[in-house]
Amino acid sequence: MRTDLEIAQEAVMEPIGRIAQKLGIGEDDLELYGKYKAKLSEEYLNGLRHKPDGKLILVTAINPTPAGEGKTTTSVGLGQAFGKLGKKAVVALREPSLGPCFGIKGGAAGGGYAQVVPMEELNLHFTGDFHAITSANNLLAALLDNHIQQGNELQIDSRQIIWKRCMDMNDRVLRNIIVGLGSKTDGFVREDHFVITVASEIMAILCLAEDMKDLKERLSRIIVAYDYSGKPVTAGDLQAVGAMAALLRDAMKPNLIQTLEHTPVLVHGGPFANIAHGCNSVRATRAALKMADYCITEAGFGADLGAEKFFDIKCRVAGLKPDAAVLVATIRALKYNGGRPKNDLGEEDLAALEKGIRNLEKHIENLQRYGVPVVVTLNAFATDTEAEIAYVRRFCEERKCEFALSQVWAKGGDGGIELAEKVLEALETQKSDFRLLYEDEMPLEEKIETVAKVIYGAGSVSFSQAAKRQLKKLTELGFGSLPVCMAKNQYSLSDDPKRLGRPRDFEMTVREVYVSAGAGFIVALTGDVVTMPGLSKKPSAFGIDVNEDGVITGLF
Repeated sequence: MRTDLEIAQEAVMEPIGRIAQKLGIGEDDLELYGKYKAKLSEEYLNGLRHKPDGKLILVTAINPTPAGEGKTTTSVGLGQAFGKLGKKAVVALREPSLGPCFGIKGGAAGGGYAQVVPMEELNLHFTGDFHAITSANNLLAALLDNHIQQGNELQIDSRQIIWKRCMDMNDRVLRNIIVGLGSKTDGFVREDHFVITVASEIMAILCLAEDMKDLKERLSRIIVAYDYSGKPVTAGDLQAVGAMAALLRDAMKPNLIQTLEHTPVLVHGGPFANIAHGCNSVRATRAALKMADYCITEAGFGADLGAEKFFDIKCRVAGLKPDAAVLVATIRALKYNGGRPKNDLGEEDLAALEKGIRNLEKHIENLQRYGVPVVVTLNAFATDTEAEIAYVRRFCEERKCEFALSQVWAKGGDGGIELAEKVLEALETQKSDFRLLYEDEMPLEEKIETVAKVIYGAGSVSFSQAAKRQLKKLTELGFGSLPVCMAKNQYSLSDDPKRLGRPRDFEMTVREVYVSAGAGFIVALTGDVVTMPGLSKKPSAFGIDVNEDGVITGLF
């Protein structure tokens, strides 16, 4: 069996200008990054504003397992299937982080014959957006420490510095560090921290900003520290906004590439959904809605994380109204959720499937709560049996969900025809009645409890004393109307990654709360989740290489 990389390397790509022509985009509207990728110009993006919107389709999934679900693969394959049916569609995805690429998760290009290309470039440095975000983040950190060194006119309390440095790589030893060691000219000694770039507030700001004006306003609101009187100190106070915006100028523009079947794809922004809001940029989604009749986008990890944040943060902020949701599952993952060992998922096991399908059930209920039509799709594996598929089909139809089998990994767009037809049927026969989970006026503590109880299934929420103090302070500072961004492990509906299936009435622990004032949401850290991942004992980096001809190997 050929690897995803081998399939991608054998692909015959079309020049990106030809892909753009399909959408009516001229050469002058593209900023080329080689033959096969380009950014959309500001002039082109501004010209889209008067055009009507197409249909917005969200692709999400059950909680991820080692067996794999194939959410991005399904998104790409669905876009290709729409093309096979003569429909004009654009796929809108997130950019991959180098952390997962060299760690354990993999990239974000899809798989098999439902991939985005050029695959190696997308999964590595791409057009430099992540580097620009990292640089802007760390410039702010440097200006902060330099301000303190140069006299500290703003009276910053070094014990209350909350801005963290970042890098786009998993590196556990950087979570908690001491900086400023050495001589007097090397700065003040203090504890500092790193987050992975995708968890940086700069990433969230870039993904939620409407334009350069909005970007700069959001950057100016970033709280970096508190002064001795407890007043917030912002990036605007540090006079950092202009330089940061200059670094982010080109990164603000969505990237255009293609699938293996030459379907247009906008790839832009890449926050994780377990520790950030998990959606591609508002600019890319809005552009895709104007460029085509159908925009197919995805949100990270399971629907409890990515879809909830897509609805309650991204759609709330941008005023988007999704028309349908596709929920991806696999027989293998459902059996794993039902207690079947990960090395023994190929055998038929209806008992494990019956137990594990409760995870799918909860995600169906959650999506229906938002008022959007739901189509469940099984990402097919050769080991799936007719009895298992029939059981899942019947289970979904009993819950008033459309159901389709997807074979896009093996067959590309042809393998997604059944799914595409079901999505089109849902769009034509079911009207979306999209609604948010909670109102802006709800107190922060109640918002957190609402997500935990309604979406996760928690029976109660325990707040640490530190979290209680932080919630009180943030409310007093005027941030009580912001939505909440829950940072939670992705493997379970609960805050315990070992509790698979559909745990009920558990206690969820919130240990820390802080504001991302520029992004416009409150972050609540639950359980043991961390914002700087570490590498595994055998990271993917061990298998990646480049030969004498410059051909990369081992990248999935």
